[in-house]
Amino acid sequence: MVTLGLDGMIMSFDDQMRMPNFRDLSFEERLSHMLDNEALYRENKRLSRLLKAAKLREQATMEDLDYNPKRGLDKSVMASLSSCEWITRGQNMIITGPTGAGKTWLACALGNQACRKGLKTKFFRLPLLLEDLSESHKDATFIRKVNQLARFDILILDDFGLAKLSAESRRDLLEVAEARSGLKSTIITTQLPVDKWHDFLSSGNPTAADAIIDRLTGNSHRIVLKGESMRARNP
Repeated sequence: MVTLGLDGMIMSFDDQMRMPNFRDLSFEERLSHMLDNEALYRENKRLSRLLKAAKLREQATMEDLDYNPKRGLDKSVMASLSSCEWITRGQNMIITGPTGAGKTWLACALGNQACRKGLKTKFFRLPLLLEDLSESHKDATFIRKVNQLARFDILILDDFGLAKLSAESRRDLLEVAEARSGLKSTIITTQLPVDKWHDFLSSGNPTAADAIIDRLTGNSHRIVLKGESMRARNP
């Protein structure tokens, strides 16, 4: 077992040697217990690896969602989203709402659920990601970075609309959206209502704005959070 790297089975075997209640079990039952432990060990290890790589901003889970009626969350919708089928179909998610409404928290809960399903997830604050992409033009790594972003099953872009975009940032965002459109899922969190996106993205180039909006909002789920600030309730 050591040679084969079966760490879960090793721990189970050690338990069986120490605990007398295992002595009454048959060989098949003891072996089954060891195999179950190995499967659970591997699943937990994979989840830990995916969560570490995702770098989610919040330690949020779908089980801990606050369904206060004032927030506007529908339990049946959340239950459906928890299956992550929307991610495997390459559909997007747009979460809007005022400051402190829990947009980032909800996005991270969806990201956590994706990791549980074995899906590669990555969290970015959009302003910082665009800054990094801007720097990548200088050392000719832009295409490589976009290709890396295209491989994540779910990409969380937090704080869309928080800072004004330069022409270069709009082009970079379009490249990322284009690389993922219809293939992988993207979650956008924003205080900016979708009907205000075109004004925010245009800045003299309405064609680019149309292209970005089409790729991010087409075939997307939308959640509008309401109510008082969660930060005020949970200082």
